[in-house]
Amino acid sequence: MEVFPNGFTLAVPDGCFPLGTDTMALGHFANIPKRGRCLDLGSGCGALGILLCSTRPDISVTGLELNPTAHDAAMENIRRNALAARMESICGDIREVPKLFPTGRFDVCVSNPPYYPGGPASRQTPYARRNDFCALSDLMRAAAWATKFGGDFFLVHKPEFLEDILVEARAAGFAAKRLCLLRHKPGLPVSLILVGLRKGGKPGMKWEEQTLYSENGQPSQFYKNIYHMEE
Repeated sequence: MEVFPNGFTLAVPDGCFPLGTDTMALGHFANIPKRGRCLDLGSGCGALGILLCSTRPDISVTGLELNPTAHDAAMENIRRNALAARMESICGDIREVPKLFPTGRFDVCVSNPPYYPGGPASRQTPYARRNDFCALSDLMRAAAWATKFGGDFFLVHKPEFLEDILVEARAAGFAAKRLCLLRHKPGLPVSLILVGLRKGGKPGMKWEEQTLYSENGQPSQFYKNIYHMEE
C-alpha cells in the first residue's frame, strides 16, 4: 500500500503498473487551477489522480483507462479514499475521447503514457510500457479535444521523444510553454522530461533542469518536494 499526503492511500494490485518517480514528478509539475476539472489520459489504477486529489482538495479528476484490471483497481482506490464526489474512472480508449466527452470539457489534461512503440509486452502490465493503444498522435488529439481553449496539457515522457512530442503537439493546436529536464544525478543524461502544453497558446517556452539526487547520493530538494518529504 502506497501512502500519499493527508492520509490518502494507493493499492497497486498485480496487473497494474507500479507507482514510480515519473508519476510523482508529474503530480508536482502539473498546474491545476482552483476548482479545476482534470482528465487523466491512461490513468491506470488511479495513482496520479489520487496523488493530485491528496494535495489539491478543490479539484476533480476523471481517469480514462483501457485496461479493465487497472480500471477496477482505480474504482477501489477511489472508494477506499472516499473520493467518489470528485474522482471517477472510466474504462475506455483514448482514441474514443470525442465520443466520451464534449469538446473543451476539462481545464487540464495530464498523462503518464506508455513510452515505447512495439516490442514484447510484459505479461504483468501489458498496456503500461508499449504505446500500441496510445500513440503520441492519438494522445495529442484526445487532449486537444478534451481541453478547453487556453487550458493546459501536462505529460511526462522520455527525452528521446521530445521532438515527436513537440511536432504532434503543434499539429494538435498546442504550444509548448514549460519543459523540465530531469536527471538522476548532476552530470548524468536526462532520464525523464516533463512537458507543459497550452491549447491555443502563444510561442514562448520556459525550461528548467532538476536532479533527483546529489553527487553523493543524497535526495535533492526536488526529490523531497515531489515525494512530499518533511524536513
